[in-house]
Amino acid sequence: MPAGEVLDFVEKRRLQRAVEVAEEISGLAFSVYVGPGEVPVRRHAERLHAGLKDADGTVLVFCDPAGRSLEIVTGTTARRVLDDFDCRLAAVSMQTSFLTGDVVGGLVNGIQQLGQSARHPETLHTSRIS
Repeated sequence: MPAGEVLDFVEKRRLQRAVEVAEEISGLAFSVYVGPGEVPVRRHAERLHAGLKDADGTVLVFCDPAGRSLEIVTGTTARRVLDDFDCRLAAVSMQTSFLTGDVVGGLVNGIQQLGQSARHPETLHTSRIS
């Protein structure tokens, strides 16, 4: 989670915990980048995502608070369980928090929302017809 001097220890730890929970419930990998981006921002976020270890199964949340940019990039495997609608909802939720000045809270809530949206419900029982 490259964050440079943008986030303090407690903020980084909150984001890390949100990532851990989202990964546990969804089975996907999550990566968060908070810091300056290059223009065009979407292309920069896609390049960062492509450089990740398991890009196909990873969701990258890119946030440049100073540049007022937010991008969510999903790999091909991640996209099967996390569609554009889910990502837009999480982005709107994050942006609402950003407007109040709560960047880390917005990211934490958005990451948790993405994890929940991608969650595979547990099957408690199944029936087999012979």
